[in-house]
Amino acid sequence: MPVRVDRNILRVPKRARNAEAASFLAQLDDLSRRMFDDLASIKAAELAWQPRRGANTIGMLLAHNAIVEVYWMLVATGDLKGERLEEVLGLSMDGDGIPMPESGEGPAHLRGRSLAWYRKLHDRARAFATPILMRMDAATLEKIVKRPRRDGSRHDSNVRWILYHVLEHQAGHYGQMLLLRHLYADRRKRS
Repeated sequence: MPVRVDRNILRVPKRARNAEAASFLAQLDDLSRRMFDDLASIKAAELAWQPRRGANTIGMLLAHNAIVEVYWMLVATGDLKGERLEEVLGLSMDGDGIPMPESGEGPAHLRGRSLAWYRKLHDRARAFATPILMRMDAATLEKIVKRPRRDGSRHDSNVRWILYHVLEHQAGHYGQMLLLRHLYADRRKRS
């Protein structure tokens, strides 16, 4: 019997100015591939399902990941307010419905959306982020971005941290999506 071999090879784009920035891109691409593979069989009803009022849906999390990726790439390039977000994605900063009130339902404009719709949204975000990441150099990664917050405080981070944050943010919500899939399946078994 032949031995099954799973291969996990992460390739860093050679055309990038900086291998570290390109590595973040390769990691994001691999994480996205895995996420969409795990969601391949999902239907619109499951994408919009909430385990309870006020809880995120998988669709909301997919939209949120796209919004966050574009927003932080804008911040990394000096647009501290993310003013081009809607131009890039067709969704505002609040277009994912996150955060929502305790008794809230998922946004009406996301209900009934297919995985293909969310994939296109994700692809627009990645198409926006890719050239930014490919142009970054070592000095850009060290640049400190001083971002004012709505409450008057300030968030200082270097661009390297921003890239890390986008990656860990997507990974965290990917895990949340997998948990929601399990809860959805369990709900159907108990009914």
